[in-house]
Amino acid sequence: MRSAMPGSRITALGHHQPTRVLTNDDLATMVDTSDEWIRRRTGIATRRIAAPDESVTDMAAAAAGKALAASGLEPADIGLITVATCTAVDRCPSIAAQVAERLGLPSPVAFDLNNGCAGFCTALACADHSIRAGAARHALVIGAEKMSDVTDWTDRRSCVLLGDGAGAAVLSASADAGIGPVCWGSDPTRGDAVRLVDDWHPRFAQEGQTVFRWATGELPAIAREACARAGLEPAELAGVVTHQANLRIIDAVVRQLGLAESAVIAHDVVESGNTSAASVPLALSKLTERGELRTGAPVLLLAFGGGLSWAGQVITCP
Repeated sequence: MRSAMPGSRITALGHHQPTRVLTNDDLATMVDTSDEWIRRRTGIATRRIAAPDESVTDMAAAAAGKALAASGLEPADIGLITVATCTAVDRCPSIAAQVAERLGLPSPVAFDLNNGCAGFCTALACADHSIRAGAARHALVIGAEKMSDVTDWTDRRSCVLLGDGAGAAVLSASADAGIGPVCWGSDPTRGDAVRLVDDWHPRFAQEGQTVFRWATGELPAIAREACARAGLEPAELAGVVTHQANLRIIDAVVRQLGLAESAVIAHDVVESGNTSAASVPLALSKLTERGELRTGAPVLLLAFGGGLSWAGQVITCP
């Protein structure tokens, strides 16, 4: 019987964002809002919007291609590819299968995973579990969203939040585990708190106050549990990358964790908006690219969204 590897770790990251920048002042010409109103309530200044002909697959493939190149692996080395997304238009073949074809991966298991904004952290855990079980040695995990496709541009409460983009990570089997045990779950009774309203043209909708109260009240305990499962205290973290939903939520959650003053907190929401399942890998990739997180540092990933679902784990920074 084949023995399982002790664990996995992220060996490379990559990200992609569309070229078009939509500012708060631009939005003020479209709906009744203002730069001051948006910044005060969300912290967002800009977001990236994909071109009409730029698909979820395009963005996912761009981010994954960068991560694969940075890993030094060959396409044939990847045994598993998964894309976390809730905005894919294509149902079959999956976005993962389409990305695999574009990158020349010869025979990976390929599937999409829809867990809303918690999708990337959920997919990361699934890939880690697969590697631990010996079902794959190297995996590509991608979060990619075209939220502009599901945005109601007449609703000033939601249209100011959303952006497009993708982030990707390469995982490899490792004798020293670099991905801690996942802390995940859901509260189905709050399933309507964040949702896509499907009337043949899905639209993003959420109960903003419900989400804010739940996130600021429940996420700190989930974060502490993820740290405990990884065998460390929040004060030992070098960084925290949460789902980039709202700057007020991010700041309210991290204030309760007792972090070290030197801890790096991802605030990519300011320039990228809420990119759903893409937000955690997008922010993580940017921080590592800029050298703000040192190699080997413990970083908490934490996401929440539709379902109402959550997932988080401590990783070792590549």
